[in-house]
Amino acid sequence: MIVAGFGFRSGAGVACLADALARAGGAPDRLATAAAKVRAPAIRALAERLDLPLIGVDAADLAAQETLTHGAASRAAHGTGSVAEAAALAAAGRGARLTGPRAVSQSGRATCALAEGDGT
Repeated sequence: MIVAGFGFRSGAGVACLADALARAGGAPDRLATAAAKVRAPAIRALAERLDLPLIGVDAADLAAQETLTHGAASRAAHGTGSVAEAAALAAAGRGARLTGPRAVSQSGRATCALAEGDGT
């Protein structure tokens, strides 16, 4: 199973998120983001457009993930170096691994990372 994890700033639109996903490559089976962001219209619209389940990852699970990227703003706001990477890892389940570091949208307002795991 492949999970696309997203981190994004307020005001990021669905096109911005789709751009980050395209830059990350791959075809996910699920989308994930921080539980605090799961109700944002753009991420919900992307999940609907792609007809994929959307998973909200709680703060403790985000903080428990080892990320490749270590952003100070992300660490201060969400307790992790990369919301995109941590959300992908947490939602991908046991044995999850990142396929690479997060990709950044052209606007810089969204990031996406892909993780593979068993989904449990």
